[in-house]
Amino acid sequence: MLNKIRELADKQGSRMTELRHYFHSNPELSWQEVETTRKIAEIIEELGFENIRTGFGGTESGLTADLNLEKEGPMVALRADIDALPLTEENDIPYRSTRDGVMHACGHDAHTAMLIGAATILSGIKDDLPGRVRLIFQPAEEHGLKSGAETMIGEGVLDGVDAIAGLHIWSSVPSGKIGFRSGPIMASADVWEITVKGKGGHGSMPHNAIDPTIAAATVITTMQTVVSREIDPQDTVVLSIGQIESGTAANIIPESATLKGNIRTTSPETRAAIPEKMERIMKGICTAMRCEGTLRFTNIYPVTVNDENLSDLARSTAVEMLGENCVEKAPLLMGSEDFSYYGEKVPGTFFLLGCGNKEKGTNNQHHSPRFNIDDDVLPSGIAMLAGFAWKFLSEQGK
Repeated sequence: MLNKIRELADKQGSRMTELRHYFHSNPELSWQEVETTRKIAEIIEELGFENIRTGFGGTESGLTADLNLEKEGPMVALRADIDALPLTEENDIPYRSTRDGVMHACGHDAHTAMLIGAATILSGIKDDLPGRVRLIFQPAEEHGLKSGAETMIGEGVLDGVDAIAGLHIWSSVPSGKIGFRSGPIMASADVWEITVKGKGGHGSMPHNAIDPTIAAATVITTMQTVVSREIDPQDTVVLSIGQIESGTAANIIPESATLKGNIRTTSPETRAAIPEKMERIMKGICTAMRCEGTLRFTNIYPVTVNDENLSDLARSTAVEMLGENCVEKAPLLMGSEDFSYYGEKVPGTFFLLGCGNKEKGTNNQHHSPRFNIDDDVLPSGIAMLAGFAWKFLSEQGK
């Protein structure tokens, strides 16, 4: 069956390329994917999927649909994200974005097209599937504070689901390669803000003021010891400071200073421990320098952790369909993904589909205005999604 799925995926390549170009030309931001959802719904309805549901998070964005509802056996979910980024495209291509300041710069147009391609195959072989399939076309992966995955889970999209799989186009992986990794594959993402309050005054009389800028600068340098001296060196953590706000003029000592940054970790345990460490260091420095300090820590996305058994299953599917030479170990990425929320609820696997091809100009960084995709890899992604679904259901049905 996997060979048949591969052949069917190859036949989908041209059509799904056209569809990918349509989505690329018509990008929509997080929670605004109304036309995208409508287009997906039209196609999925024609394929005979059931229980089609659109509109999540109080919007008209997002879609789920089921196949083989009447069958006994397990249910596997396949997920694609559908939103674009607030970015002006610089690619000179026939299908460039038609919307100013909005661009598919992370591959979600390809994810959407590939899941539609997989749905087409699965619909055609549904009588041979020993179980059920749920499609999840998810809005707002890029939103951060209002995650599409977390919202959809809260509205029941994982009810009855036994496992979930997803993939991400990746420009730093060569075209045609597929990367798999058990355990953590993408980091958590959290943001923080520290406010240091002092006492303003004239720049010529610092002894009559309490300078929050000096305290904040000391916090900046000392905060790096969280990573260098309080975390296991074999663990992976990034603590970055991206914004500093202090003062209005060269001769004024300000009342307060604000620092903003982000944290990336690859361990849920380390992620949970870091806020206390940061707050302890901040308060100690501020107390020593006669200031008051407050820390606000905002969780964005958890660590994306792949189930070992499902990742092995996905890898074996790739080897059987595409060959051993197409398979490699995925790098541990410090970027983040809200696919992580699904993996906290049900076993999941998330893998990388390489699209990097320098000659085609598809090796530009994600979130770049010149990001684009090697369309020749779409059949491999289609085959992987459909093949994984069939293999999981077959293995579970034994």
